[in-house]
Amino acid sequence: MDFDILIIGGGMVGASLAHALKDSGLRIGLVEAVALHDADQPSYDSRAIALSWGSRRIFEGMGLWAAMEREGVTAIRTIKVSDRGHFGATRMEADEEGVEALGYVAEAAVIGRALASDLAALPNVELFCPARLSDIVIDGDAARVTIEQRGTQRELHARLVVAADGGRSTVRERLGARTFDLGYGQTAVIANVVSDRPHGNVAYERFTESGPLAMLPNTAPSWMEGAAEGERRWSLVWTVHDHEVAEHLALDDAAFLERLQKRLGRRAGRLLSVTPRCAYPLKLQYVRDHVRPRLAFIGNAAHLIHPVGGQGFNLGLRDVAVLAEVLAVAAQQGGDPGSMETLRGYAEWRRPDYIRVMGFTDGLARTFSSDLRPLVAARNLGMVAMDLVPPVRRLFTRQAMGVNGRQPRLALGLPLTHMGQE
Repeated sequence: MDFDILIIGGGMVGASLAHALKDSGLRIGLVEAVALHDADQPSYDSRAIALSWGSRRIFEGMGLWAAMEREGVTAIRTIKVSDRGHFGATRMEADEEGVEALGYVAEAAVIGRALASDLAALPNVELFCPARLSDIVIDGDAARVTIEQRGTQRELHARLVVAADGGRSTVRERLGARTFDLGYGQTAVIANVVSDRPHGNVAYERFTESGPLAMLPNTAPSWMEGAAEGERRWSLVWTVHDHEVAEHLALDDAAFLERLQKRLGRRAGRLLSVTPRCAYPLKLQYVRDHVRPRLAFIGNAAHLIHPVGGQGFNLGLRDVAVLAEVLAVAAQQGGDPGSMETLRGYAEWRRPDYIRVMGFTDGLARTFSSDLRPLVAARNLGMVAMDLVPPVRRLFTRQAMGVNGRQPRLALGLPLTHMGQE
């Protein structure tokens, strides 16, 4: 069976690419290990996803944002940044940028419902779901992919395979793709927290001795558990040292909240309750060659970054927007989607964004996890400068909003149809 594009992985990034290419005229196959509307789909669970303003624009260009708003998202209109035990602090405001919000918080399930609702109805997309990748072989003119579906082996051919199968990418493993890996010795502890006062659409980023701590406003959708808490609900991302993880997870709720309150102060009010905690080890990882003939890596299959600043999924969604545009242009011009001529254009477009975001997140994570006096002084002076010098603050804010650098059409809120005809 032949396809122009075969996407391996139907989570948020892979499904987004299928939607982005729905009017491209390209024949697309999508391979996903979990059934489309399965409640156990790990990509569409109750994790809170930080969406930048740029990601909203991308979803608008795909025609999906209105559905996500109906399902329930929470705007972030103010971000307050502080350094525990030190004087440095700054804040970023949506009004200063002339936008409705700097970003949004959405449950992964909200994004998943919007993506999955009409995925099966896209005219140029064929789903292999549930199905698992068994083998992949890259030839000169095509890739041969073997999948297992309902106990039967099937062979699919594609001019381009897009690996969107996450941080533990099977495609990457099968093809022996080389990665650069750098550990932080840190783990993110994730939970939802309820306080005694409304969040007011304010997000807090607090740097502590063990790493950054983020409290994100996250009003639960009406159909989800936690809706009764209304605007008193927050999503917590607390970075702790690896050796502290077991202790944090073993604490009862009262002890955990007491410790969190000491780190956070009363910024979000008095903390009343917390959901069961999950832990995610943190590292910087990227594929050294994220394109090769007949193959492109996107999303977490291409890069994993520190969660400081909430950049991870947004970086992957920009992969989607750029790759979709490059492939749509190639299709219009009769080009080969899997040729290096096509894929090199994608790689060169994405490289500056990778460098900016990896440098931004890695630098913040390391600088604000150090107690060396020169670094403490420098980072606090830097935050004061941000607060006092609007152009400096605006540069930082635009990076957080995902609108720095060359923008693809979808990031401008424009669909890929009728390119060159405006």
